[in-house]
Amino acid sequence: MPPSGEEKPYRVYRGGRLKGGVPTLAREQRTKALERDGRRRGRRDDGDPFGPRPPRPHKRWYRRWSWKRWLVIGFASVFTLVLIWGIASWFSFRSGVLAANDRLPKRVEAALAHQDGLLLSHSSNTLLLGTDSAKSRPGNRHSDSIMIVHTDPDHHKIVYLSLMRDLRVEVPGYGPQKINAAYQFGGPRLAIKTIREFTHIPINHIALVDFAQFQKLIDDLGGVTIDVPEKIRSNKFDCPFKTQAQCDRWPGWRFAKGPQHMDGHRALIYSRIRENLLDPSESDATRAARQQAVIQAIGNKLTGFGTLLGMPFDGGDLMRPLATDLSAGQLLQLGWVKFRGGTLRCRLGGTADGSGYIIPDEDSRAVIAMVLGKSAAQPPRPGSLFGSGCVSGKAQLH
Repeated sequence: MPPSGEEKPYRVYRGGRLKGGVPTLAREQRTKALERDGRRRGRRDDGDPFGPRPPRPHKRWYRRWSWKRWLVIGFASVFTLVLIWGIASWFSFRSGVLAANDRLPKRVEAALAHQDGLLLSHSSNTLLLGTDSAKSRPGNRHSDSIMIVHTDPDHHKIVYLSLMRDLRVEVPGYGPQKINAAYQFGGPRLAIKTIREFTHIPINHIALVDFAQFQKLIDDLGGVTIDVPEKIRSNKFDCPFKTQAQCDRWPGWRFAKGPQHMDGHRALIYSRIRENLLDPSESDATRAARQQAVIQAIGNKLTGFGTLLGMPFDGGDLMRPLATDLSAGQLLQLGWVKFRGGTLRCRLGGTADGSGYIIPDEDSRAVIAMVLGKSAAQPPRPGSLFGSGCVSGKAQLH
């Protein structure tokens, strides 16, 4: 008991409430009481009597995420980048195609046969006319390369049919002429009509290709790889030296046998070679085959992964050598058919008559049937320099 005379810390009630205020604890006593009460409330669940559990260490937000969340974020980021790249590529490529459409004379489209359905599911015939605006040949508007590209999606096949430029055919309004003269007389419109009447193949689309501009295109693509079937030493054309004395000593252009990487200038020279001094049996038909090889190498490079990566930046420039009626969507469909299908290379030729003309041979009609898939492919007859025929795969037309 507290000593006598001191105030008790409590009041004794005797039957009811006492009047007056209830004495409260002193400040120091209240502070101690609150501290005791806080320790009781902060005790751990396991009954630790030594106060509250210390706070857990704070983790950064990215450490709190699971690997599944990171995986979802990674896929979403890649998808977004691919989507942005695809949209940018499409608009760049489409702008180049629209410029190529504007370069084609409007009246040319009226001479084309209507295309039924999508190129992905319906066969089509595209006429490629290659012109060479070299400085040494100003004003010469002959079509140096004439090729029909036939697509057959049902059989996963694409056919390249070359028409020798010296073929003697009937040019409407001008009589018997070399087939490449039709372009000079009446431009692409007359060329379409002449080729359609000679081959009886409807022409659905057209693409005019300037070989002189191929040099920059191939350089932009980083060069192309071409398999040269035989060694070549050409005659002296387009001398690379500045003085006449150097050109006189120069032996001509040389190409080794086998696959080789070519820049734009060398690929253009390869496609222009008319005479191989190492093989007198080569002819203008061989030159057409070389041009086919260059065009196919460009097509392979255009659909390559590296080219697709740079499409947002180079899409417009890649279409610069071209004038065509094909839309951007149709060109992509052609690319897909080419990617999926096998290749058949054909030639319409004949026999030389000694005056510079090539008279179509009796195999020409059979080759048209091969192109359209109505008969099996057959190569040119043995010993024929300009004969008509078809070869498949990587075989060469000779």
